[in-house]
Amino acid sequence: MSTVLSKFETWKHFLKDRVAQGKKIGLTDETIANLAFEIGSFLDEKVDPQNNEERVLKQLWDVGDEAERKTMAGLMVKLVEKS
Repeated sequence: MSTVLSKFETWKHFLKDRVAQGKKIGLTDETIANLAFEIGSFLDEKVDPQNNEERVLKQLWDVGDEAERKTMAGLMVKLVEKS
């Protein structure tokens, strides 16, 4: 995982691939957003930020409440889908 997280663009590409796989097997957008929230929670608790972009995301995650964190997770999914 640390290799994927070392560069933000690599992380976005990895996440984009996972989102595409989820859609291919029939996961709904809501399910994908919920999974992104769970991944964000895991990363927040277990992984130190590897670059400036991840540090900013962690700071935003840390000050947000659950609803705001879910919004962030959904926005990350949208971000990678549009890239």
